[in-house]
Amino acid sequence: MLREHIEKKADISVACIEVPVEEARDFGVLGIDQDENIITFVEKPENPPTIPGNPERSLASMGIYIFNASMLSEKLASDALNTHSSHDFGKDIIPSSIGLYKIVAHPFSRSSIQNVSYDEPYWRDVGTLSAYWQANIDLTKLLPRLDLYDDSWPIRTVHYQRAAAKFNYNYKERLGTAINSVVSAGCIVSGSTVEQSILFNNVRVNSFSVLKECVVLPGCDIGRNCRLTRVVLDSNCQVPEGTIIGEDAALDAQHFYRNEDGIVLVTSAMIAKLAAT
Repeated sequence: MLREHIEKKADISVACIEVPVEEARDFGVLGIDQDENIITFVEKPENPPTIPGNPERSLASMGIYIFNASMLSEKLASDALNTHSSHDFGKDIIPSSIGLYKIVAHPFSRSSIQNVSYDEPYWRDVGTLSAYWQANIDLTKLLPRLDLYDDSWPIRTVHYQRAAAKFNYNYKERLGTAINSVVSAGCIVSGSTVEQSILFNNVRVNSFSVLKECVVLPGCDIGRNCRLTRVVLDSNCQVPEGTIIGEDAALDAQHFYRNEDGIVLVTSAMIAKLAAT
């Protein structure tokens, strides 16, 4: 993308991905000419512009931009003085630059490393709770679209020195097991069952508990006899023994944040408030 930005002498490059036109209403959508110059940029339009020659597809902005530093500095300075601006790249900076600067689209397909099992490059907008949950749960599938084990496209991230994941007990009524799940280093699954879930670093799931389709962030400790279903558990949550989340919508809504898709967000502050009542 950077190479093309330089070769085309662009002032702004916007990474984009093809989406069905009916889904484009949820994104910032680019209108381009035959040379991939951006001629329109609209946020969540009712009637999205389509790709030239393909009325069934639109180009959605991925929120990844390259700016020439001097022009960006000027635009930010003028935008800061604009009391009518929401000071947003997609809503203000880029649309107001069209016609004044050279702005080009960069299709993601030219930069991604293709997963051979799928026809389209992988990208997800995780701006909602459901999308964040789904993107994580997708990693538990047999052939995930984003393959963490693909050596041709390594993911560069921080790695902490932790012991390997550990699974304790092997009794009929107390079996430490994880099925179709991703369990990170430092985790202990002790006499509990984890199904179709993601456990980040240093998570402990204590005996007789059951997790289904959960995303558990680092440092969480889930007490005994808990049942969690379709839960996103924030970092360092200490879930009290016997807690049940994800089975009763009305009860979930009283203490946590439950969205229309039935995904429940739980934070340490919510648990503390629950314990105080």
